[in-house]
Amino acid sequence: MTERLYDRDSHIRDFSACVRSCVQTDGGWETVLDETAFFPGGGGQAPDTGTIEGLPVLSVYESGDDVVHVLPEEVSGQVHGRIDWDARFRRMQAHSGEHVVSGIVHRLYGYENVGFHMGADGIVVDFSGWIDPAGLDEVERLANETVTGDLSVSVDYPAPDALAGMDYRSKKELTGRVRIVSIDGVDRCACCAPHVRRTGEIGLIKILDSIRHREGVRITMLCGQDAFADYRMKAGQVAGAAALLSAKPENVAEAVGKARAEIERLTHQVITLKRRIAEYAASTLLHKDGNLCVFVPDFDADQLRVVANRGMELCTGVCAVFSGTDGAYAYIIGSRTADLRKNARSINAAISGRGGGRPEMIQGSAAAARADIERYFDTAVF
Repeated sequence: MTERLYDRDSHIRDFSACVRSCVQTDGGWETVLDETAFFPGGGGQAPDTGTIEGLPVLSVYESGDDVVHVLPEEVSGQVHGRIDWDARFRRMQAHSGEHVVSGIVHRLYGYENVGFHMGADGIVVDFSGWIDPAGLDEVERLANETVTGDLSVSVDYPAPDALAGMDYRSKKELTGRVRIVSIDGVDRCACCAPHVRRTGEIGLIKILDSIRHREGVRITMLCGQDAFADYRMKAGQVAGAAALLSAKPENVAEAVGKARAEIERLTHQVITLKRRIAEYAASTLLHKDGNLCVFVPDFDADQLRVVANRGMELCTGVCAVFSGTDGAYAYIIGSRTADLRKNARSINAAISGRGGGRPEMIQGSAAAARADIERYFDTAVF
């Protein structure tokens, strides 16, 4: 049986231990020590990373009563292990912060934590009932009061008779020795993972967002160093936006609202002007027997359509309108007499194009040169 040092002290970063076995497998050397500070994962928390004798620990997992460390090389005798403390401490902050929030939710609403995941983007927690934004604001406030209260976080394995009379949270039925993590007056929960010693170590607790999930609510939150890093990133983004908008950081939302309204006004103005330009271009077209091929500069699809619609009235064949440069034209082709859907393949073959549409109008792109396109429509019959 491997003695789990993190049970005794979650803050052990370095340790010495004796190798009990080291067996080569396809994944590496599966190494069992007489004791370890490496947490093998569980309770929603990922396994620890770090080194043993300077070798990277590729993975850690439980096998019965043992903790197995997978190494790239064989080791023997007395070895030195070192935990990746930054990763471990961030996970402890996150996990202990989740216990604080879940304990407060349970106390205020009676809801159970029915799902928990710690990932790169934050901590995701599912509760069995709905909590509105105002309620979550209060949960967050109380959670941070718990942090500043610097309450004790303790770990214990109660005797079966004591456990039977104990009120604690658990997502599943437990057998054997049950590990209880307690936060004074806030939470008591069955959990196998290492936690901080006192709530002050958690640092900031921030609920980022919430959505309805099944019959309850799913929240995403960050704690400690992760929450601080998120704050710094977002503060930097706000400062950058404030500088671009010539506004104070606290007035960014108002400035964005004004900028958006101005963009909408200008967009409407641009659309109106572009339509007028297209209508003017259409007004310059002349009647023609056969096909009408028109080239216009920098028109979008709506503008091309205005010109094509007018050209269809002025010719007896098809009106083909192109915008762009040789090798990269956009087109709209319309006709009151020809079925362009049936003719799309031959048209595209002739102008190195791609596109399609309705019998009366097709649109797409063409890679042919202008001279070749004009030559084709001068003689084509549809």
